[in-house]
Amino acid sequence: MHRLRWTTVIVVVAASIASGVWGLGVFGQLSEGGYIDPGSESARAAEVAEEALGPQGGDVIVIYTPDGGNVDDPGVAQAVTASLQALPSDKVQEANSYWQLAAFASQATAANPQDPRAAQAAAQAAQFATPDKRSAIALVTLAGATETEKLEHFRDLKDAFAVDGVETKVGGAAALQDSTSQRSKQDLTLAEGVSLPVVLVLLVLIFGSLVAAALPVLVGGLAVLGALGVLHVIALTTEVNSFAVNVASLLGLGMAIDYGLFMVGRFREELAAGRATATAVRNTVATAGRTVAFSATLLIIALAGLMLFPQGFLKSLSYGGMSAVALAAFTSLTLLPAMLGLLGPRVDKLALPRRKKQIKGDKPVEGTGWERLARFVMKRPVLIALPILALLVFLAVPIKGVEFGEIDERVLPSGDPAREALAELKSEFPAMSGTGVQVVLKGVDAVAAQPFVAEVANVDGIGEATISGAENGVTVITAALESEDALDRTSKDAVEAIRGLNPPSGAELLVGGFSARNMDSIEATTAQLPWMVLLLAGATLVLMFLAFGSILLPVKAVVMSALSLTATFGVLVFVFQEGHGAGLLNVTPAPLEVGIVVLMAAVVFGLSTDYEVFLLSRMVEARAKGASTADAVVTGIVRTGRVISAAAILLVVVTGAFALSSLTMMRFIGVGMILALVLDATVVRMLLVPAVIRLLGDAAWWAPGPLRRLQERAGLAESDEVEEDEVPLVPSGS
Repeated sequence: MHRLRWTTVIVVVAASIASGVWGLGVFGQLSEGGYIDPGSESARAAEVAEEALGPQGGDVIVIYTPDGGNVDDPGVAQAVTASLQALPSDKVQEANSYWQLAAFASQATAANPQDPRAAQAAAQAAQFATPDKRSAIALVTLAGATETEKLEHFRDLKDAFAVDGVETKVGGAAALQDSTSQRSKQDLTLAEGVSLPVVLVLLVLIFGSLVAAALPVLVGGLAVLGALGVLHVIALTTEVNSFAVNVASLLGLGMAIDYGLFMVGRFREELAAGRATATAVRNTVATAGRTVAFSATLLIIALAGLMLFPQGFLKSLSYGGMSAVALAAFTSLTLLPAMLGLLGPRVDKLALPRRKKQIKGDKPVEGTGWERLARFVMKRPVLIALPILALLVFLAVPIKGVEFGEIDERVLPSGDPAREALAELKSEFPAMSGTGVQVVLKGVDAVAAQPFVAEVANVDGIGEATISGAENGVTVITAALESEDALDRTSKDAVEAIRGLNPPSGAELLVGGFSARNMDSIEATTAQLPWMVLLLAGATLVLMFLAFGSILLPVKAVVMSALSLTATFGVLVFVFQEGHGAGLLNVTPAPLEVGIVVLMAAVVFGLSTDYEVFLLSRMVEARAKGASTADAVVTGIVRTGRVISAAAILLVVVTGAFALSSLTMMRFIGVGMILALVLDATVVRMLLVPAVIRLLGDAAWWAPGPLRRLQERAGLAESDEVEEDEVPLVPSGS
């Protein structure tokens, strides 16, 4: 990179910008789906029902409430019916309303009072209106082969449902997706607008130089641009959820700043030791660059674990996260060394007065505070370790009561029109709100299914059950839940009870709907979770052994990361699920969305290991030069304490800006990242880890002979690459 520095800078910058410009096209390719397990029973129930009867439930549910009178007034019926009929046929596949069903039931009854279709239409019409006839609904099925096409059609139509003299509320899946997507984009812009200026100011204060501070931000911006291009390529071949862009932006910028901070800091150390620019660049890449490569690899593997799950949403997050982290590491290992080679000592241009004094040697070298802290921990490891372990266990206690759910209207802020419409649907039209249980009988007609309908209605937790359609040997039963919360234990027990019923002879029973989808998604996630844990732990153990040549250090890293992760989630359950302090955050307590939880687990575990690698790399480097265990730990903390703390603060700003989001799931990520980073970079990495290593003593560096030789043959030790006259150790008692 130093030898080809001009070529590297030109090629990497040009390629990143070109990728970003082309990658802007990804926004037209993104979807809002992918939350369900496509191979589940609930997914198959929806497919069978749609194949036999057409689209079920409608993509849009419109609530009409006349300003005066009731929904049976002829003027209201005429105005609403005319409005629905005027909807463009290229955007709307079908529209069913209370007024159409009531008219059909009246006509069918007049022609033949015994016609079963008349009774069925009358029963459906009753579900489409409130008992007092103050409000009624229409179900609109949008045209389009994909969720993305339907969402675009909804955005074109959402203002066309208004009717003079009638209050109109627009809900349904399309309304929820539209509001969530729009707020997500707005919140991403807000987060970046708030975090970037703050990050730049902090970097200037941390580095003491405007030029040095600008380098990590430049690398981060180019990494995000490159990730957009990668996502565009992926979106051309498979479904990519829009939230992947948020993840790419968050991790691309955050990790590039982390990596840049570590690389630039080491480069300045090398220059301060009197090395020429070329040697300083070489040693920086061989040490800090090697650490960045290991850290990025571990984080990429953690994010790759999301690919194990069947939900397209989680796969999308994996695409966004892996591409951003990979490009952040690639840019940090190519463009950044090349620019450091071009700048040399000029990396400290436009320095603050404090930094100028340090360069001249007029101010004591930084790190004395970290050294005092490290010496304190070395003298009292048990006194430090036990209270911290007790604190982490205490914070993790609420996790035993965790409940998982699916994204619903509670993810939106209070007052959002889509949230209000969906909440009213649940309370006033429970059978039509989309949260009921969809029971599909394949192989029987409506008449033969009637006894089974009665059985479903008698299940605890079910309010009523009616046949919503029967064609081509498939009968669909809609069962309304008594609970307004389709994700609570009562609703889930009702689904399990229906699945346990014996269907009519010769029929196949499939149970779907909102609650069933949630249960199936959690089951699929739970089934794959052990494999993800095995992947994360296995990759960490193997890569950290190859990096450091120790058996116990990787095991300790996995345990420490697991403790940090469970403590973080314990606090999140306490706030976001149980509701303690939820009012301060302006969020509605609800079960945790399983996809976001899995994403957070992967990212937090990866970042925990990331800081562990930063810290251990300097400890192992000191140990390889003959330092005792205590001195190696002190050296590691002195050399990396400030860098890790600064990296954590910067990442808190980048990711914590998502806590300003109006969406609960983004606020969950923002608050969760703040908790995880503060907890991990302070009490865990700077206190607990050093104390545990001190207690392990020389055993911390041990490995069996055959494994040690294997690690040496891998040639991944820093001492194999770094030139002599390294930065000195922190001597004992200094």
